[in-house]
Amino acid sequence: MTDTAAAAWATLKTLPRRRLDDLFGDPGRLDLLSARLDLPGGGIRFDWSKTHLDAAHIAAFERLAAAVDFAGRREALFLGEAVNLTEGRAAEHTAQRGVGSETSTEEAFALHLRMKSLVEAIHQGALGEVRHLIDIGIGGSALGPALAVDALARDGAMVEVHVVSNIDGCALEAAFEKCDPATTLLAIASKTFTTTETMTNAASALAWLGENGVSDPYGRVIALTACPDKAVEWGVDETRVLPFPETVGGRYSLWSSIGFPVALALGWDEFAQLLSGAAAMDEHFLQTDGAANLPLRAALADQLYARLRGCQSRAVFAYDERLRLFPAYLQQLEMESNGKSVKLDGSPVDGPTAPVTWGGVGTDAQHAVFQLLHQGTEAVPVDFIAAITPGDDLAAEHHRNLLANCFAQGAALMAGKQAKDPARAYPGDRPSATILLDELNAASLGALIAFHEHRTFANAVLMEINPFDQFGVELGKDIARSMLGGGASFDPSTEALLAEAGIG
Repeated sequence: MTDTAAAAWATLKTLPRRRLDDLFGDPGRLDLLSARLDLPGGGIRFDWSKTHLDAAHIAAFERLAAAVDFAGRREALFLGEAVNLTEGRAAEHTAQRGVGSETSTEEAFALHLRMKSLVEAIHQGALGEVRHLIDIGIGGSALGPALAVDALARDGAMVEVHVVSNIDGCALEAAFEKCDPATTLLAIASKTFTTTETMTNAASALAWLGENGVSDPYGRVIALTACPDKAVEWGVDETRVLPFPETVGGRYSLWSSIGFPVALALGWDEFAQLLSGAAAMDEHFLQTDGAANLPLRAALADQLYARLRGCQSRAVFAYDERLRLFPAYLQQLEMESNGKSVKLDGSPVDGPTAPVTWGGVGTDAQHAVFQLLHQGTEAVPVDFIAAITPGDDLAAEHHRNLLANCFAQGAALMAGKQAKDPARAYPGDRPSATILLDELNAASLGALIAFHEHRTFANAVLMEINPFDQFGVELGKDIARSMLGGGASFDPSTEALLAEAGIG
């Protein structure tokens, strides 16, 4: 850590802890910490005024951002420089949305045209009648498409998509039960085309097609990969291989050919809107300085709670059934990116990094975990996400009640309530932020996801860590392979479990 960064952290640690109701004594607070961003297809309001950020914190955090060269790290990201230092490569997911180096955005455009041609050919019957797609991947290769399809295809899809990620055969069998083999395609999504879980599921899906009358199962496969040669070697015709660049990480890959299931389900125009909404957020993040930069502002609050107040988790509640998968999406994005214990230079971090991300759907969560949020012993920062326009055609009272509950929870967490009976008292002063979309559509969903990508990156820069590697994923998988291969020995507990299960 540089001396100036250390000085900024030292200043932050000395700032007084004021209660939220005291902070709202400042008449300019709402203007300071609440902003609307207009986007294609509607705007989004970002309200961080119910957090403990104030002008003093913002000034100190802006000094920290300057000390760790936030602007330079951001520029390097968009220029396609090797910001993933441990693996020596760039992180060019924004180029997939048209914002990045000229060479990379041109390559992305060409790959998107290839995907668009295949999507439109399938819709026009080039592969026969197609009613279902089983999308087989894991991690980011599955979570992004699952989120987007679930959020946007509820009014009907051009092709019904079933995302399968778990190697547990029950997951794949559940997809089989919903599909007619004669009208089903398989999408195999794997960056390396060697991922054990994905390729095991792919082999079983191919066998299912063959056992159910499909004469050429490989002719029903679309490969989504950064290693097209391996897909062709596996048996996929090169005309049905949709590549994406090695510089696009799995949890940032929705915008690449990994988004093929989204385009197939919704049509290319909707997928293009998803990209345009994300690109609008990219432009804001790239061109806006200081705390007016909305993803950076969110990261300042994240650092305040994780680093300065010791909050070990952050909760996210979507008051919209269409966003029910969003907390799970953020779990991987944030914890796989920033769950690190060493800095860019290999030295140990000098404070906590990513908190545990968890959450659920309102109003269900109000009757479960909100007891802990209101009266538990630990303060948990909460994000609320909602849309002004309902996604249903039922009586207006449904959506009015939904939004009222969303806004009431944030107000109640902040205000608390005094009572003579301690069991009925609420301490209050508990932070929350609200993200309010005009409407949930492809563009606003793209912007919402891109906001959180950049928030994650901004947090990483402030902590001086690399958000683009994920070596922690590998150790357990390596040990699992050695178990299945036989000949390795383990601790007595693991040996007993293996023997009990008949493995090895």
